[in-house]
Amino acid sequence: MKITRHPNNPIVVPGGYEWRKVTVFNPAVIIDNGKFYMIERTAGSLTPCKNYLGLLESEDGVNFTHVKDEPILTPDELGFPYGSVQDPRIVKIEDTFYMNYALRPCAMNYYPTNRGVPERSIPEYPDGWGKQEGHWLTRSSIVQSKNLIDWEFVADTTPLEINDRDNILFPEKINGKFVLLRRPEEYIGEEYGTDKAAMWITYSEDLIHWEEPKLLAKAENPVWESRKIGGSTPPIKTDKGWLVLYHGVDDEVVYRVGAMLLDLENPEKVIARTRNFIMEPETYYEKFGFQIPNVVFPTGNVVKDDLLYIYYGVTDTAIALATVPLDELVDHILNESASC
Repeated sequence: MKITRHPNNPIVVPGGYEWRKVTVFNPAVIIDNGKFYMIERTAGSLTPCKNYLGLLESEDGVNFTHVKDEPILTPDELGFPYGSVQDPRIVKIEDTFYMNYALRPCAMNYYPTNRGVPERSIPEYPDGWGKQEGHWLTRSSIVQSKNLIDWEFVADTTPLEINDRDNILFPEKINGKFVLLRRPEEYIGEEYGTDKAAMWITYSEDLIHWEEPKLLAKAENPVWESRKIGGSTPPIKTDKGWLVLYHGVDDEVVYRVGAMLLDLENPEKVIARTRNFIMEPETYYEKFGFQIPNVVFPTGNVVKDDLLYIYYGVTDTAIALATVPLDELVDHILNESASC
């Protein structure tokens, strides 16, 4: 199985507007009425690294232009004037778009070292911001929209006293309930059944009140999942199960991509899972950038003409695209899982 990187990569790069002049990465992508829409995570500075979300559109899924010259969602609009809104994932259920995002109430300063995670420092903010421990934790939440431009807050999907990222909604209700993937970083230890940050699943009838999460998948491969795993892209429904791409991080902070299939009616059941990664940093733009080297981090995927489009952040610097026939990827997951 071969995943093909687009020859125009990276297809979306920083620049153009002050609020995205330093970096763009980790996008949400959806097809609606035949057009591709991308919601990008951006920053106009690394000190502090305050992130915004911008909206782009495309006819072909490759060449994107901005719908607006201003962000469509800012931390200020969410009540956090010094915060950072990050890593959107989007689905459409009936006539409403739902977007998951992560939010840190106060943005940090980042100083890239090109050796992995950047060095960080805490800025001084006025009016008491940054004085509480919770101001430096990452929560996850949901907003909704009818037009991809005007967003309304729905609910926080995680406890505010822990770090919880990679919250991803399924694109339809299952057995009458909304379904959500999570990655609570503090849920480790014997009582949680995992010694590293892992993927969890939870359910809700109203998007506001969520059931206690259940452990879905934990790090298994000591080579490329030794540090943690987490969900990457919204699940894609196939006749063999829900296709979920996920990321694995090793001890050197290299980000790679795996895949799994979940049962259509009981998504907490893993049908098959790749033992080996399906993508890893290979190209220059995946190995070197403004922030973290050696990162491929998918956050958006869509299907058109039986081809899976995978949109991914590279080195927290730009956005790239890779494609693979959907059936080939599904068969690869089943075959590799069966051979393990």
